[in-house]
Amino acid sequence: MTTTPSNLSRIGLAGLAVMGQNLALNIAEKGFPISVYNRTTSKVDETVERAKQEGNLPLFGFHDPESFVNSIQKPRVIIMLVKAGSPVDQTIKTLSVYLEKGDCIIDGGNEWYENTERREKAMAELGLLYLGMGVSGGEEGARHGPSLMPGGSFEAYKNIEDILLKVAAQVPDSGPCVTYIGKGGSGNFVKMVHNGIEYGDMQLISEAYDVLKSVGKLSNDELHRVFAEWNKGELLSFLIEITADIFVIKDDKADGYLVDKVLDKTGMKGTGKWTVQQAADLSVAAPTIASSLDARFLSGLKDERVEAAKIFKDSFNDVLSEQTIDKEKLIDDVRQALYASKICSYAQGMNLIRAKSIEKGWDLKLGELARIWKGGCIIRAVFLDRIKKAYDRNPELSNLLVDPEFAKEIVDRQSAWRRVVCLAINSGISTPGMSTSLAYFDTYRRERLPANLVQAQRDYFGAHTYERTDVPGSFHTEWFKIANQLIK
Repeated sequence: MTTTPSNLSRIGLAGLAVMGQNLALNIAEKGFPISVYNRTTSKVDETVERAKQEGNLPLFGFHDPESFVNSIQKPRVIIMLVKAGSPVDQTIKTLSVYLEKGDCIIDGGNEWYENTERREKAMAELGLLYLGMGVSGGEEGARHGPSLMPGGSFEAYKNIEDILLKVAAQVPDSGPCVTYIGKGGSGNFVKMVHNGIEYGDMQLISEAYDVLKSVGKLSNDELHRVFAEWNKGELLSFLIEITADIFVIKDDKADGYLVDKVLDKTGMKGTGKWTVQQAADLSVAAPTIASSLDARFLSGLKDERVEAAKIFKDSFNDVLSEQTIDKEKLIDDVRQALYASKICSYAQGMNLIRAKSIEKGWDLKLGELARIWKGGCIIRAVFLDRIKKAYDRNPELSNLLVDPEFAKEIVDRQSAWRRVVCLAINSGISTPGMSTSLAYFDTYRRERLPANLVQAQRDYFGAHTYERTDVPGSFHTEWFKIANQLIK
C-alpha cells in the first residue's frame, strides 16, 4: 500500500498523466502536503516514487477515491487533470459521492467553457464549489511554475489562492502568473484564446523559417544563430527560444538534423478550432488565428500534397533559382515582418476576449491577462509587457494596433513586412499568417473599404437595404429595374 499522511493533506489532485504528476510535485515542493489519486493505480505509485526521488516531497498516494477524499483537510480542495469532456463528468461523479458541502473541485484541463458553467451550477446544487482553471506551460511549466487562469466561484478561488500564488510562475517586477479571471467559464475561455494565439505564433514562426530556408537558403546552423539572436531582442520568447534549440538537434537514427526528418503534418487537440468558432460567433475578425488553423488542416493532406507537387512541379522549378537574395537584408526583413504580424495576432485574441467578456458580463481585465502570460505559459514573451502597458495606458483601447507605441512599431516595420510577403508570393512560398495579418492591418487602417459594393449587391439580389454616407436611415433601390432601363 502507498504511504499515507500522519495529518490531513492541504489539497488533493486526481488525474496523474504528465501534467497532473508535474503539477502535484510542484505543489508538494512548495510545501503544501498533497494527496493524489488516479483510476489506473500504477500512476499513483509512479508519482509517489517520483516525489521520493525528487526530495522526499510531501505527496501521498491513494488507490481508491474514498480514502483519497478523506485524506484532505476541510473544506476540501481537489484539482482534476483529466481529459476534457465525459472523463471530467465521470471523475466528478466518482469524487462527489464522498465530498461535503463547502468542498471544492477545480478542473485544470482544456475544457469547453460552457461545460464548466454547467458543472458549476450542478455542483452548487450539491453545495459544492467549482472552478475551471486554465493551466499553461506544458510539463516543464506544470512542474516548475505554470501560468494559471482560474475562473468560476470566487469563494473557491480564495480557498486555494495561497497555493496558486506560490505554484505559479514567478516573474520579477510583475509577480505570480495567476489571477482570479472572473465568473463562470471565463478561466477556460481565456485559456482557449491563449491557445488560439499560440497557434498563430507558431504558424508565423514556421513561415519565417520557411522563407529563410526556402528563399534565403539558410542552413540549420544559420537558422539556429538567427533565432538565437532574435531571442535577445523584441522577439524574446519561449517559442523563439525553443525554435533556436530545435535547429541544433542532430538525428540520432541517421545523418543530418532531426527537424528535417519530422513529418510535415501538424496535430491539434481542438482549442484552436474553438477559438475560431467563437470569433465567428461573436463577429470578431481573427484571420491570423484562422489561417494558422487552415494551415494545420492543409498540412494534414500530406498524400494529396505529394500528388499535387508532381502535377505543378514544372511550373515552379525555376521560381526560387532565378532570385538573387541578400541574406542579411532578408533576415532583418523577416524579423520585422514576424514582429508586426505577431502584434496583429495578439490584437485579434484580445479583441475576442473583450467581446466575450462584454457578452457574458465577466469584466475581464486585458492588461492583467497579459501580465499572467509573461511567465510559465507557452506564449510567454517580453512583448507581453508592452501589451500590459498598452492596456494600463488605456483600459478601453479598441485595438492594440492603435496604441501609440504599437502603431509606431507597425509603421516602422511595414515596408519590410510588405517586402517579405511579396517575396514569398513571387517565390511560390505560402505565408498565410503573415499575409492575412498584413491584410488585417491594411483593412483596419483604411477609412473606406469596398464593402459599399458588397452591400449594394446584397440590396440588389435580396433587398437587404443599405445606409448612406450622407443621409441617415435605411434605403432600398430597385437596382434591377433601373439597370434594365439604363441598358435599354
